[in-house]
Amino acid sequence: MKRTIVVLVTLFLLVAQSCKDYLDFEPKGVLSTDQLNTPEEVDKMVIAAYASLSNDFFLSQMASVPWIWGSVRSDDAYKGGGGTGDNFDQHIMETFNLLAPTNGQINDIWIYLYENLGRANDALRRMESLTEAEYPALKMRQAECRFLRAHWHFILKILYKNPVWVDASLPKTQLNTLTNVTLTDEELWNKIVEDFQFVVDNLPLTQQQVGRASKVAAWAYLAKTRLYQAYEQDENNNVTNINQARLQEVVTLCQNIINSGGKSLAPDFAENFLCGFENGPESIFSVQYSQDDGTQNGKIQLATGVAYNMAPQFGCCDFLNPSYTMLNAFKTDPATGLPMMETYNNDFLFKINTWANVNDLSTIDFMSQTVDPRMDHTIGIPTHPWKYDPDFVANKSWRRVPEVYGYLTSMKALEHYNSSCFVKLGPFMGTSRNADLIRYDDVLLWLAESYIELGQQNLALPLINQIRERAANSAGRLVRKNGSPISNYKVSPYINGVNCNWTQDFARKALQWERRLEFSTEGVRFFDLVRWGIAAETLNAYFAKEKTTFGFLKDAFFKKNRDEYFPIPQAQINFSQGLYKQNKGW
Repeated sequence: MKRTIVVLVTLFLLVAQSCKDYLDFEPKGVLSTDQLNTPEEVDKMVIAAYASLSNDFFLSQMASVPWIWGSVRSDDAYKGGGGTGDNFDQHIMETFNLLAPTNGQINDIWIYLYENLGRANDALRRMESLTEAEYPALKMRQAECRFLRAHWHFILKILYKNPVWVDASLPKTQLNTLTNVTLTDEELWNKIVEDFQFVVDNLPLTQQQVGRASKVAAWAYLAKTRLYQAYEQDENNNVTNINQARLQEVVTLCQNIINSGGKSLAPDFAENFLCGFENGPESIFSVQYSQDDGTQNGKIQLATGVAYNMAPQFGCCDFLNPSYTMLNAFKTDPATGLPMMETYNNDFLFKINTWANVNDLSTIDFMSQTVDPRMDHTIGIPTHPWKYDPDFVANKSWRRVPEVYGYLTSMKALEHYNSSCFVKLGPFMGTSRNADLIRYDDVLLWLAESYIELGQQNLALPLINQIRERAANSAGRLVRKNGSPISNYKVSPYINGVNCNWTQDFARKALQWERRLEFSTEGVRFFDLVRWGIAAETLNAYFAKEKTTFGFLKDAFFKKNRDEYFPIPQAQINFSQGLYKQNKGW
């Protein structure tokens, strides 16, 4: 017995010492925080900060195509999917009914955005221990991270109005020690501007490596920020003033881009949405996607992965359906070739109540009404070739629940099944085609908008006409198998004194209409309406029209002075123990 006890005690001591030695051992492959503060490792962290741009999923749209936040919440598109209960949080956002600070997706997107912002700040924090002598690229990498940080703050600002400003001085684990009301609305915009201005001051016009921020990209984002800031709002989200000095800054910045050379409109609108034309002359800054890059599934864009229709080549999930009001917006006056801004929605282009009973859609005459070609670049319409393929014709059977959402399908951001950029992952689809955050067409229309609000609408006229002339010349791919056009296209430029009276009021309407057509279903429309201060009247008129046909909109109503922004998530207010304050109206 004594010998047994001695053996057991000896074994226990040996095991205990062995465990102690094991626990004291520093595992291989693990870096301490100080080991990351080297030029080589910081460079990797900057790349990781860029990578956050492409981490979208359809529930966490953050950068590329924010269709839930900017299109479904507007008159652009319906949520789609398998019905109102399919992703019910998004149905609530679409109708603004039952929306509350406890909405799960509103909290999720807050978390995702701050996680991405944290990557940029983490890299910036580690650069503080480096000098330019040991890290010659220091200023450039700081500028790139501040570009990304400003990008994320900008999105937070237009979504939540009063987010928390976070710089590199505070670890993201201490985010709940701040408050979201320290800075005024103006001060928060200026913080974003400071970051973009640093980028302008420290980056070259273009970068050797495609996808990195540049001076031109910073000019564009700076112009966008100043444009939003120019529409000054009170605490109830009412636009109370349009700051002329801010608009003049936008003019200067846009002219800088135009005069820098190398940027222009693509000759065909289609090239902005086709694999093989990425990083072209119209792209100002884009998210870079890839496949076959050594990772399991590639770095593919999944934000629109559920927007593919139910065609056998896809099979899921039919979200992001263009609205019938949006379809009508593409109508043009047969005599003038101009948009029918006042009467476009008096009657639907194609009677909805008839569509559900039509057995042979080929009997519908799509040539009886003139339309803008951008309609067939944007909307998948039964009997029309889908994605420029005359042999791949959209069909009623492609719709998942047409009795709920009608017969229109998305197309612009999606890939043809034969595209080299198309990727299928189980039931979901993705694309390795890059997604533009800012294009040259945006820059031209920002400049035109600024001129109009400055009372210089005559300077805006040729800019808007550039966009319209490109649209008119973008019908070459929109043909049937026999070479005939899909629809009856007619788009004309505005000619003062001939087909229009180009006053400031008319020019403003023309500008707003052009943005609507140019960026339909790209997640832009809602934020434009809020910036212009016309969200409530526009969306409630849209609901009143469409709910007569679509039952899922029967309870939809936009509450002015509240619904312009998401509420601050209640979970985040709780997390901060009440330091975060709720937005007005919530």
